[in-house]
Amino acid sequence: MSGADKPTISKITIATAAKGAKAQNNSPIMLNGKASAVAPKLSDDDHVEMEDIISSGPAVDLEDDIMQLARLGDVPAMEKLFESGKFDGKYCDGEGITPLHWAAINNQYAMCQFLIKEGADVNKKGGESVATPAMWAAQRCHYYTVNLLLEHGADPLITDVQGYNILHLATFEGNIFLLVLLLHHNISVDIPDSQGHTSLMWAAYKGYPACVDLFLRWGADVHTTDETGFTALHWALVKGSQGCIQKLIEYGADRFAETSTGKTPAITAEEMKTQSIWLKALHECGYNENATPRTIDFPMSGWIMQDKRGFMNKFFFFFPFLIIWTVIMISSHMVVYAGVPIALLVGYCLQWVALQLMEYAPSDMRHAHKTPWLAGIFAGTLFWVGLNWLTTILPATYSTYPIYNLAFGVSYFLCGYFYFSTMFYDPGFVPKLGGLGPQKAAIDELIGLWKFDEHNFCVQCMVRQPLRSKHCKKCNRCVAKHDHHCPWVYNCVGVNNHRHFFLYLVTLELGVLFLIRLVIGYFTIISAKEGGSSECNLLAPELCKIVNSDPYTLVLSIWAALQLTWVTMLMFVQLVQISRAMTTWENMKGSSHHHGSKASEAITSALTTGTTSRTGAQIGSTGLGPDPALPPTHAPGHHHHHKQGCFDQWKKILGVDTFVETAMPGNKAHSHRNRNPFSNGCLGNCKDFWCDPAPVFGKRENGSAMLGGQVVDYTAMYETPRLMTMRSRGGGGAYESVANDDNV
Repeated sequence: MSGADKPTISKITIATAAKGAKAQNNSPIMLNGKASAVAPKLSDDDHVEMEDIISSGPAVDLEDDIMQLARLGDVPAMEKLFESGKFDGKYCDGEGITPLHWAAINNQYAMCQFLIKEGADVNKKGGESVATPAMWAAQRCHYYTVNLLLEHGADPLITDVQGYNILHLATFEGNIFLLVLLLHHNISVDIPDSQGHTSLMWAAYKGYPACVDLFLRWGADVHTTDETGFTALHWALVKGSQGCIQKLIEYGADRFAETSTGKTPAITAEEMKTQSIWLKALHECGYNENATPRTIDFPMSGWIMQDKRGFMNKFFFFFPFLIIWTVIMISSHMVVYAGVPIALLVGYCLQWVALQLMEYAPSDMRHAHKTPWLAGIFAGTLFWVGLNWLTTILPATYSTYPIYNLAFGVSYFLCGYFYFSTMFYDPGFVPKLGGLGPQKAAIDELIGLWKFDEHNFCVQCMVRQPLRSKHCKKCNRCVAKHDHHCPWVYNCVGVNNHRHFFLYLVTLELGVLFLIRLVIGYFTIISAKEGGSSECNLLAPELCKIVNSDPYTLVLSIWAALQLTWVTMLMFVQLVQISRAMTTWENMKGSSHHHGSKASEAITSALTTGTTSRTGAQIGSTGLGPDPALPPTHAPGHHHHHKQGCFDQWKKILGVDTFVETAMPGNKAHSHRNRNPFSNGCLGNCKDFWCDPAPVFGKRENGSAMLGGQVVDYTAMYETPRLMTMRSRGGGGAYESVANDDNV
């Protein structure tokens, strides 16, 4: 891609920059020494076509057309051509274009290897853009080919006619994996082009939040200015990408920086008509409309601001305790016609207060699902139920129902233990690599295996992703054997705490059932002894007498009993998935590829919120790479996110989708192609889960779990295992690495 058609941001005005930001950048390339009237186009097989030039000129013998052979990747024909003595590896046309240029831009990996072996100059500049083969390959995001050229001496600091090096050209396309590869080849992240623009500025101008995040994490200077005094923040405002603007502000971009003409980011946003996006980004980052920090003005605010995150976590966890108690007290001590609406109104007002405080929380805690809010709702329910049992139900029923009280007490305390264990234990985070050296080694290994892609490498964590792992956006870590992120426990459920999570569900289910039985016995006893008023508005006198004897306990017990809905569904899902040796993420990922049923599409489980993206971890990776002559092409993709209403969000929270997908799996369970390579039969799978030697009461070794009767480390499992059936030979079973197994 030549720089001829790329917007040169130092030369354009603010008014024209907005148009340029949305334009597609196609550029002419010199073909066989002749200028093409149009830019090369991609054919159906992703080859850059030369037919426009060839068809307009004299007939050319394909066997003697070195450029066409390079484009097509016909190595045997190229060998014959070189043997004939007509051409050699150093051939170039009148514009300096070599066969290696055409092989590189068409991703002909084997042809590139052959030409390099034959002495082709990897740093030869050619074409209208005066660019090297590596630059041509980078413009099509062929990063396997780019890596090959770099490994054979391609200079990444060479610039084209407009002063762009390969990192700048790669930034234009926004391919995150190509950028990671180039940065690990020790290219300076802040190296400017001829007008002083860094790759961070280009990424901000193009509107690539992921690239902006990568450069900032790599250490890019957010304060660097170009020749006109524009910072990356100014150029992000030209494009109007909230993700880029917000990321730059979070990394300390100067919100009041002035250009050489005295334009601040606020003025730039006003001129570019991106002011609403600018204000929204400021709001999300905790600033007022004038870009000054938003502060809390009430007693002890200074103490709160010193440890804002710690305070917010505690507040959003414990404040629901107050809401639950207030709502239950009001609804149980007032006439039903007034008590219920007033209780709902008060609960809404208290929640509104919490949301106002959320405005002062750190930028990654600006939404309820990113705080311990839901975990606080459950913990508050657990606390008030336990307190009511100790102070009210137990004293009245301990002599009449001793067994049920004992069973409830054991279930209650076990439920609390497993709940907080699930919340606070490491779910099985994949260890991060300690430095650039190990990261480069991991990338080189994946490139050698043809697996350097979003399924096998996590750009956020810079680690090779093990099988069955997934990067959780809420935890910002890769989790081994990721099951789901559970907002009710404010943590991921993975290999380390999955059994604790299931035991929490089991003890919760039993505890609620025992509580219901105790409450029935409790009201039977107190209504016979004390006798409440038999006057009420809706119920028969006999029921009124029972209700009025202790309305608080009744309402609290009804609220606790409602937990049986989502707990029962979730237990069913977990039991089925354990028997299948499958995780919730794998279950939902498998259905998402086929879009599932309409019922499951309408509601996505909150227990897997953020885990059904198709860009997540691949569950069964391929052991065999593609033909080396045709390495994978990884052009930037586009992902569409649809906003959901409040009703859909609460259907997520209740986890209905996982229940629907598990209860109605369709034909996917019978597909040989989609069979689960981790399954060892229902009994074997259950044995692996329940007979795991890891301690039930305590932490397990990170990533360690049973699979097929053997201890495996899920944080370092990169090949799909399959149980070899050896019983017919009189032997035991063992695992081996196999290829082409997709675990769904």
